[in-house]
Amino acid sequence: MFHSLISTLPTDRLADTLEGFHITPGYLSQYEAVLKNRKATATASERMEDVQYCLDFVAQRKDWVPVLENAKASGHLPLRPIHGDPKVNNIMLGRDGRAVSLIDLDTVKPGLVHYDIGDCLRSGCNPLGEETTDWQQVVFDPELAKAMLGGYLSLAKDFLTPQDYDYLYDGIRLIAFELGLRFFTDYLAGDVYFKVKHPEHNLDRALVQFQLTSSIEAQEDALKSMIESMR
Repeated sequence: MFHSLISTLPTDRLADTLEGFHITPGYLSQYEAVLKNRKATATASERMEDVQYCLDFVAQRKDWVPVLENAKASGHLPLRPIHGDPKVNNIMLGRDGRAVSLIDLDTVKPGLVHYDIGDCLRSGCNPLGEETTDWQQVVFDPELAKAMLGGYLSLAKDFLTPQDYDYLYDGIRLIAFELGLRFFTDYLAGDVYFKVKHPEHNLDRALVQFQLTSSIEAQEDALKSMIESMR
């Protein structure tokens, strides 16, 4: 409903309130810069097995990172007004459990609706939540995804293009990976952006998002079939 109501606002007249936000190749560049500096200062006391897992996870996917930005640059995906941060705790619920409104509007800006769709499903389809320490048990729940995406597309079909549907799976997969990348980068940089409660907090958060990404990837065929059936 939020996207439907604001879909006709001209993006060329909207300020970009957070330049670089959700531009995944930019986050990858930041990561590589931090990693280059980190190599000289890393200590043996770190959770090196988990760190190495994250390093390998990013390395295996770095060539895929620009998928949405490339689609935007080639004209396949248009800029639209987006919320920017539609995670579960930014959705106000009524007493009956129904969504009433999106809150936290400081991130509203021109972007790709795929960023919002990916972030909403990343947040809403992980029953264990992004703060769990039991990261190896994290799964992306396809039934929750079906319910949420079905509800969304019942309204969004009025403004989405065929090309938008082609990249929905990529958006779902990418935004989970992107947040994991940001958490891991902040861990390597010494926790300079996200607030943490203990020294390995951002590493734990990164592992959760990377496990969520793995779960999404393992269900690629089923999720693409689900999206196709909703066109």
